[in-house]
This record gives sequence, C-alpha cells and structure tokens, in this order.
Amino acid sequence: METKEIEIRAIKNEGDYLNTMKIIETLLDCEPGSKEENALEVLSILADEYEKKNYPIADPDPIEYIKYCIEHTTISIKDLTKYMGGTNRLSDILNRKKPLTLKMIKNLYNHLHIPAQLLLAS
Repeated sequence: METKEIEIRAIKNEGDYLNTMKIIETLLDCEPGSKEENALEVLSILADEYEKKNYPIADPDPIEYIKYCIEHTTISIKDLTKYMGGTNRLSDILNRKKPLTLKMIKNLYNHLHIPAQLLLAS
C-alpha cells in the first residue's frame, strides 16, 4: 500500500461520516502494525461513535427476545417454564396477557443468563 498522509478529524455531519467510511474502506487491507492500521483503528472508533449517536439501535422487545432465545439458543420451553411459574404462565407472558414479574426477570437472569436490562424494558 502506498504510504500517504491520512487526515484524521472529528465527524460532525453526514458528509464527514461518508468521507470517513470511504477512507476506512481503502485502509481495510493495510499491513498489521503500520501507520495505516493505526489510522484505521482511530477512524473506526470515530465512525462507531458517530453511528451510536446518530443511528442508535434500540434494545429488543423483551418478549421477542425470549422468543428469539427459544428459537435460536439452547434455552427451551421446558427451561423457561421452571422459572416463569409453569406452562400457563409462560403462555400468558409470551402472548402478552401478563407482564414479566421482577421474580421472573431475576430467575431468567440468574439461571438462564438472559440480560436483565433487556427484560426490564417491558
């Protein structure tokens, strides 16, 4: 890669962001330990911060997250019923007929390691 001076500056608007993304793209194949790799790291951090500020991603809905866990992880309906108060209670929760209780949230966090901050958003 040809060595050239890379200007690193704050990303203040969409134009700055798009320009930074173009520079990042050109640096993706840089040599490890090079000045370009250092610039890539700094620019990536700046772009990430801009994205967090301007394009925030909301936490998932707690019930949808529980359903996702059932479908895509090793957490089963049987596991959930132990910590939710039985099959009927789990059904009511998943069908949004009843809210999650603090006891359920603690159980899901402590026993199944489902992030409490996601469950508390209900």
